[in-house]
Amino acid sequence: MTEPSGETVPEAPADVEPADALGEREPERTGAAAPSATGSGSARPADAPAGEPDTPDGATDQEEAAGEPAEAGEDGEDGADAVAGETPAAGLSEAEAEIAAQRELRARIEARKAEKTGPVESGAKLSGTAADLLAAVRAVESGKASGEAFYEAPEPAPRRPAPTAAPAVTVRPAAPRAAAAPAPATTAAVAEVLAAGGAPEALAGPVAAALGESAAGALREDPWQLLAVPGVRPEQADGFARALLGGACGPDDPRRTVALTVWLLEQAAVQGHTALDVEAVRAGLARHAVPDPEKAVEAAVAEGAVLVFQEEEQEEAPDGTEAGGAGEAGPEEPKTETADVPVLLGLDRYALAEESLADGLARLVRTVTPDTWEGSELERAAGAHGLVLHTGGEAARAEAVALAAAAGARGLRSLVTVHSPEGLGALGDGGAPAVTLTALLSGAAGPGRDEEGALALDLLVVLDAPQLDVEAGAMLVESLPDGCRLVLSGDPGVLGSAGAGQVFADALAARVCPRVASRVPDPGPLGELVSGVGAGELLQVEAPGKEIVIVPVRDAGEAVHRTVQLVADSVPRALGVPPERTQVITVGHGGSAGTRALNAALKQRLNPGPGRFGGYDPGDRVAYAPAPGRTVTGTVLGADPEGLRLRCAGAEVLVPKERVESALRHGWALTAHQAAGARWPAVVVVLPGDAAPGLSRPWVYTAFGRAERHLSVVHGVDQALPRAVAERPAPERTTRLRPLLEGLLAADGE
Repeated sequence: MTEPSGETVPEAPADVEPADALGEREPERTGAAAPSATGSGSARPADAPAGEPDTPDGATDQEEAAGEPAEAGEDGEDGADAVAGETPAAGLSEAEAEIAAQRELRARIEARKAEKTGPVESGAKLSGTAADLLAAVRAVESGKASGEAFYEAPEPAPRRPAPTAAPAVTVRPAAPRAAAAPAPATTAAVAEVLAAGGAPEALAGPVAAALGESAAGALREDPWQLLAVPGVRPEQADGFARALLGGACGPDDPRRTVALTVWLLEQAAVQGHTALDVEAVRAGLARHAVPDPEKAVEAAVAEGAVLVFQEEEQEEAPDGTEAGGAGEAGPEEPKTETADVPVLLGLDRYALAEESLADGLARLVRTVTPDTWEGSELERAAGAHGLVLHTGGEAARAEAVALAAAAGARGLRSLVTVHSPEGLGALGDGGAPAVTLTALLSGAAGPGRDEEGALALDLLVVLDAPQLDVEAGAMLVESLPDGCRLVLSGDPGVLGSAGAGQVFADALAARVCPRVASRVPDPGPLGELVSGVGAGELLQVEAPGKEIVIVPVRDAGEAVHRTVQLVADSVPRALGVPPERTQVITVGHGGSAGTRALNAALKQRLNPGPGRFGGYDPGDRVAYAPAPGRTVTGTVLGADPEGLRLRCAGAEVLVPKERVESALRHGWALTAHQAAGARWPAVVVVLPGDAAPGLSRPWVYTAFGRAERHLSVVHGVDQALPRAVAERPAPERTTRLRPLLEGLLAADGE
């Protein structure tokens, strides 16, 4: 196994040493791969590795949406400072419209689930502790008993105030309404409680938004509810609780253990998990000095703060296929627990989303009218089935777009969705209308809806399907009418969604619908290199047109210097690609060669200025996060009293002034998660020495695959790069969608 080959970008400045060609050094396959940052079914440790890596599970992108990482003290600041309160703008911003639309769709999902006659029977066939846990939660939910009837535990603290569910919406309103800001009196009352506990006053707004009108009283009674605010860590909540309660609290306080259990599951969701093995939760509680983790989990389940699941064990049928369902049968004889059928804990929001998504996909499969379509394999499959999965690289996107165009020619209402605005430009004139998924869900673009809120569509093609998280997937599928065909298309090798879940991977693994693999390879040396990475090998690739170049560096300082030289001088001169069309991609935000350091150096060289508009100047390239897990790139146009004006994908966007600090960063350099779903003519991938722990095969595959014409690799990780490609696949995510789909659709013979 060797590194890719290529030629040096010519005409480098005299003060820069010539770049070595990729592949001129034969790497030695010695040593073991660096351990993965996360593992299946476990919560991420509190401290991130050096360089603040952009993990494959999307933690950094969730932090990016908040403006600063969640880890405390990363830049000498308290982690809670990153969640200062915001006041919504008077007008309806893009982010507010999106949030309002999501709430509306979630209300429809909840209304649909409420139509069922009883609680979801997840976790049938249990025994031992799992059966006790399930009995406890069901008894408490039905009001027949309290948690003490099942466990000798201290009386749980008053339940957290539940947010008032929005009424079911059957007619889509003309325009989504923005969420109301917390009342000033509520925020002021919360600020008094925070001050009494020594917490920053800046948390008053987020706490009031998270806990509602009774936030002050709830926080005084249960100080650990402070963990409901993103960015607050357990040690900070513990200090706040000690200041408020004094000797009346301890590490085994049931209020603390319940809040910590929920917090661990929320942190796991940032890593992509929708549930966690109960043993992983207990281990996480033990790391936070909980004396009896098993009793703590029981209390959290009894109080209804978390849900317990156990899917039925998959038994092999005589024909070699897997049989079995999702464990949602009635009260049958309990099944003996086994090591390969774990008991899972999850939060209701993700359980609801996965179950709603599975139900919605099954509905589409069962309500479509099969038809015989002539044409490609993908067209024939889409004509005969309600759900089709399409896999392939960048070149395969044209096949999915052609399917939508062909359906339109047949008189069907078809539409293509993509992950990012940059992806729209890459489609060209494919003959089918296309919008971003966010614009479709928020109502900013796409077809209208009927009186029941369903989209006026007969066929929807979702490109970049690996970027679809479970909550967005549920909202999307719930918006599709009966009989609509859904095609999920994407590259299984890229990084997964920034949000919780792995919709595309779970659907592929479930084998309940047709799967069509593209036979069109990505062209040229770049296509050959990326295909090799996807297969686990860093190939030696001939690059006569300077498509691939390696720039070896000794340290992070040199990596920053070489990156600026490539973007500003070498690539424009040698290839004619201007700096604004060259994208830098690195592993994380922090560190001496992370996005912060690179963006500072690139701004100084490419667009120096005083940063008179909140740190930004006209002409600055920026990365804007209008919602968690979603990043769009653009250029600063200017500012006005309402906020900062950007040009993003040809459209003007206004960032409210109160969101500039939290939702905006400079964007000459991005992480691979931020760059997913977009491509640029030239890409410079920066791999400083401290980036090695954050590397994996999907990360390298995604970063290298963003380049259309040219790829430069600023290489300082030595043998960690080929080892990551060969030996470090994506960390597994713990989810429930696959068994749910198998239980609903396997019996249909799909």
